[in-house]
Amino acid sequence: MQIVQTIGDRVLRNVQKVIVGKDEEIRLTLVSLLCEGHLLIEDVPGVGKTMLARSIARSIGCSFRRIQFTPDMLPSDVTGVSIFNQKTMEFEFRPGPIMAQIVLTDEINRATPKTQSALLEAMEERQVTVDGQTYPMERPFMVLATQNPIEYEGTFPLPEAQVDRFMMRIRLGYPNRNHEIDVLTRQTDHHPIQDLEQVVSADELLEAQQAIREVYVDDLVKAYIVDLVTTTRDHPDVYLGASPRGSLALFMAARAWAALEGRDFVLPDDVKRLAEATLAHRLIISPSARIKNVTPRQVIEDALRHTPVPGARARVR
Repeated sequence: MQIVQTIGDRVLRNVQKVIVGKDEEIRLTLVSLLCEGHLLIEDVPGVGKTMLARSIARSIGCSFRRIQFTPDMLPSDVTGVSIFNQKTMEFEFRPGPIMAQIVLTDEINRATPKTQSALLEAMEERQVTVDGQTYPMERPFMVLATQNPIEYEGTFPLPEAQVDRFMMRIRLGYPNRNHEIDVLTRQTDHHPIQDLEQVVSADELLEAQQAIREVYVDDLVKAYIVDLVTTTRDHPDVYLGASPRGSLALFMAARAWAALEGRDFVLPDDVKRLAEATLAHRLIISPSARIKNVTPRQVIEDALRHTPVPGARARVR
């Protein structure tokens, strides 16, 4: 697991030059990247969502495109379009911005659900189909989407099917006082992202992505993951629980986290640490629970408390 830990440390130190005081969130982003998963960054405007995505893209040697979502955007603006060439008398495919390796979809929930759905095939199957022709994506491929809270004006809720395709969801939150002062100091002359250099090649990243598939997960830990996800489905405050895709996301994320820690095996603590980031956004709270202000995070915390941990001793009363 040495290559995974080395790459993780390089990217973490590089991104820290731009994103201050958010080491946990950067590591979670690395987990998604190593698992070939997609990341949803949700928070209020101005806390560094776009900067985090751009910093990750600059740190690795992959093609990068940014899509600024707006209400008038069409699906073809994302996937691309076939144009008739009068010289050759044939249709030619003009690829859209989704045909890059690292794609930043900025303010994804400002587009209509129809346009948002244009990402579904690309995110799940790593391909785009236009006019009956299928075009594969180049590996590695990752979508980093930023989203404003749905209470803000001009936003559309993401369809459940699309939310489920994001491996993880993170929030950055406001920096503390000292970190915010540090941000001001670093941007006295220019933005530090202008000096950010590539620290990992695409080939190294692909090798690391393959390496995490060798991390051992005991059958008891696999059962713990499934039991935890099942608890979210049976929870009285949940209308729709986490899907099997959520189980797989937690399974893969735990392997990546273990590798970043230098281990070739997964601990139950890895699962517990990643449960909220991989499962909470997949839950739909029941209307009656929403009235009581029950949140997906509270449901995950409750599930963690009530799901037996492998190897843990029963408490003696």
